[in-house]
Amino acid sequence: MSMTMTQKILAAHAGLDSVEAGQLILVSVDRVLGNDITSPVAIKEFNRIGATEVYDKDKVTMVMDHFAPNKDIKAAEQCKMCRDFCDKHEVTHFYDVGRMGIEHALLPEKGLVIPGDVVIGADSHTCTYGALGAFSTGVGSTDMACGMATGKAWFKVPSAIKFVLKGKLNKYVSGKDVILHIIGKIGVDGALYKSMEFVGEGVHALTIYDRLTISNMAIEAGAKNGIFEVDEQTIAYVKERSNRDFVIYKADEDAVYDETYEIDLSSIKPTVAFPHLPENTKTFDEIGDIPIDQVVIGSCTNGQYKDIAEAAEILKGKKIAKRVRAIIIPATQDVYMKAVENGLVKIFIDAGCVVSTPTCGPCLGGYMGILAAGERAVATTNRNFVGRMGHVESEVYLASPAVAAASAIAGKISAPQEVMK
Repeated sequence: MSMTMTQKILAAHAGLDSVEAGQLILVSVDRVLGNDITSPVAIKEFNRIGATEVYDKDKVTMVMDHFAPNKDIKAAEQCKMCRDFCDKHEVTHFYDVGRMGIEHALLPEKGLVIPGDVVIGADSHTCTYGALGAFSTGVGSTDMACGMATGKAWFKVPSAIKFVLKGKLNKYVSGKDVILHIIGKIGVDGALYKSMEFVGEGVHALTIYDRLTISNMAIEAGAKNGIFEVDEQTIAYVKERSNRDFVIYKADEDAVYDETYEIDLSSIKPTVAFPHLPENTKTFDEIGDIPIDQVVIGSCTNGQYKDIAEAAEILKGKKIAKRVRAIIIPATQDVYMKAVENGLVKIFIDAGCVVSTPTCGPCLGGYMGILAAGERAVATTNRNFVGRMGHVESEVYLASPAVAAASAIAGKISAPQEVMK
């Protein structure tokens, strides 16, 4: 039976020769992930079902990133519960303040995900790791608890949509623009419980970080997961960070897809998602004069060094607009350190920005940049639902780091080309 990339990975981890869309299977997982918001719920459920030990102390991971460093007493108590659990069960990969990063940037950086893995995480953007040729998806905290106890998870095998990429991106266009373009095209439910599979010669023109961004936001199209074909760039990235053996899965030539889209990367323009859905996309020939109050550059979607460097290139030697607050959040400690060593932090501070320790913070309306009623933000985050970054009457516009940096300078939503003239 012919299978897609995702179906091959799931079949292998279920011990089956083949699977088909809609089939219910029990799968062995390579990693179980939780954060400081979702893990406490999973820990309570883990204890409730009578589990006494985690299935593999090296394959359970907890990252304190959403409300850490702790924003209040409740956040502190949640992190303490995670810390105590990981101490008790000798969990190898527990990442706390000073050693942590935003979870979906941290795991690839630490070499904790490799091609062919199955990863579940109690966070919807766990689908990020498909950039490395893994099957990864978000689950509920109860599934996380069962995963920690048994190393297994139930899945309904998804059908798939194929995205054939060709060409290469133009200057000031990145993976964020690609995924916003796609979501604008198919809608927030256009890939509902399906696998978004990215193939074609255009894949090679995308950096790993572009791919991480695209896979991260597959969930914003309703997808079960997003996954890229593994190429030499993937292999080089993984081998630099991990010594584990990996398996590369490629879709059969006659694999069945619900739909196929051809995407010419060279035709994609800087794109902005207007409130209050990621599908509400516009390019700059459709955008008028929209003043802003805040810019956030960071998150699991766009907090990698590549993202920070793109913003710094635009901000260098310039000042942000007087009434704009610009918050830069490197995704990991390593990204932060590299930004310090290469002078990026100085560029940001000279421009009038503030640079934060790694945290999800403002992305989910947690802290480090909450919006008041009537305020607008351009953010490199992944969601712009009503009240996502603060007051229900605030607005979030999703964009690339280049667009966000340009907008901070102009004081309104602006294309990079406009401020770089």
